[in-house]
Amino acid sequence: QAQLVESGGGLVQAGESLRLSCAPSGRSFSTYVMGWFRQAPGKGREFVAAIPWSDTNAHYGNSVKGRFTISRDNAKNTVYLQMNSLEPEDTAVYYCAAKRLSGNYYNAAAYNYWGQGTQVTVSS
Repeated sequence: QAQLVESGGGLVQAGESLRLSCAPSGRSFSTYVMGWFRQAPGKGREFVAAIPWSDTNAHYGNSVKGRFTISRDNAKNTVYLQMNSLEPEDTAVYYCAAKRLSGNYYNAAAYNYWGQGTQVTVSS
């Protein structure tokens, strides 16, 4: 059974950095679009970033542009989210997701596979 497993979350102070990793298992996701979403308490799931299998033209949510970078290593079957200049508003559970088809990156419903999530907490 295909799974996505996130790691790298934790508690940091505002201005610091974290790098999240997503390591799929059970199948290769090398030809899938990989994405990151987040969900803060009491809020809906928010698009953070997505990267096509070809590793070009990454897409970002407006609130993280210029601070977060998504990347992937298809040889390691792993996708990363480098988060810099973290703010308290970035506090959320971060989810890794995968979708077969390109396009429609911002829509959570378009993703076929989801991880269990990793908590990121940013203190002020």
